[in-house]
Amino acid sequence: MTKAAVFTMKLESDLRADFMAEAEASHRPASQVVREMMRDFVQQQRERREHTAFLQRKVDAARISVAGGQGRSNDAVEAEFAARRARSTDQA
Repeated sequence: MTKAAVFTMKLESDLRADFMAEAEASHRPASQVVREMMRDFVQQQRERREHTAFLQRKVDAARISVAGGQGRSNDAVEAEFAARRARSTDQA
């Protein structure tokens, strides 16, 4: 990958000094460390967006299901799981 862009940023001098010292202690150029952090950030943001979209699709599907009369009431679900708990307790 060619490095054709320059990225300039402002930061506190003590943060820069600490960062440069840690980059040097890890035997890596500061620019390499920053590129790695940027790649990690991009990946995390993409994963977060994909997860949010996944959850939204699930919610949308559930709403369509309920609107179509395919849902169950809270009382029905509670009764089913109470029966399951009772069977589980009886088997123990």
